[in-house]
Amino acid sequence: MTAEHCQNGTVAANPPWLGLVMLDTRFPRPLGDIGHPDSFGCATRQVRVAGAWPHEVVRSPSALRAMAPAFVDAVKGLADQGACAVTTSCGFLVLIQDLLQTAATVPVRTSSLLQLPALLRSEPQVGVLTISAEALTPAHLAAAGVPAARLADVRVQGVAPDSHFVAAILGNASALDLVRAEAEVVAAARALQTRAPQLRTVVLECTNLPPYAEAVSRATGWRCLSLLDDALLREALSSSSVEAAT
Repeated sequence: MTAEHCQNGTVAANPPWLGLVMLDTRFPRPLGDIGHPDSFGCATRQVRVAGAWPHEVVRSPSALRAMAPAFVDAVKGLADQGACAVTTSCGFLVLIQDLLQTAATVPVRTSSLLQLPALLRSEPQVGVLTISAEALTPAHLAAAGVPAARLADVRVQGVAPDSHFVAAILGNASALDLVRAEAEVVAAARALQTRAPQLRTVVLECTNLPPYAEAVSRATGWRCLSLLDDALLREALSSSSVEAAT
């Protein structure tokens, strides 16, 4: 398994840019998806980890750990090229967050789940919308820094396993019906709200969910957070912009 370099967005000589470690995918990436060149509003550079198929990364922690060296190489490569920070296209990579951060001298944020500890300090419960509630285990939350005593305060909801959205993403399909996918994601959000009506904030684990964040907020009144909102990534971009200007 190897990391393959590709461009996404325009990387100028001086402005800071984010490195994106991508799974090996072919499904469409609408605006808001981490793989869309305009989602972050800054320059990005991608490295695709060949053979890192979505269904294996999500459903098999052992398979993910076997792929770890390729992900380490991808992170190192982006950092060495000058990325101000590195992130990934799958929240389930949180299981190797510590390993990938150790491999780089710049901030590495594998998953939006890393925002949970700070959110739980100010809210009694926080929701998570995920590609697979069955696959998202307490081990993933612990790897994100959620204290054992607060695991029950993270309310997890998956998109329906038999949905078009899940089939397209985990099945790595070449087509995605955005209208149908949005309806399925909103249905999952409403199901979570029925189970946990007290929620104010939901974290979108899957990096393919942010295109539907506005629809989820309209339907539920929630604040929806994703890697696009990650404070450490934004801080790294801001700090690098100041350095570039001086």
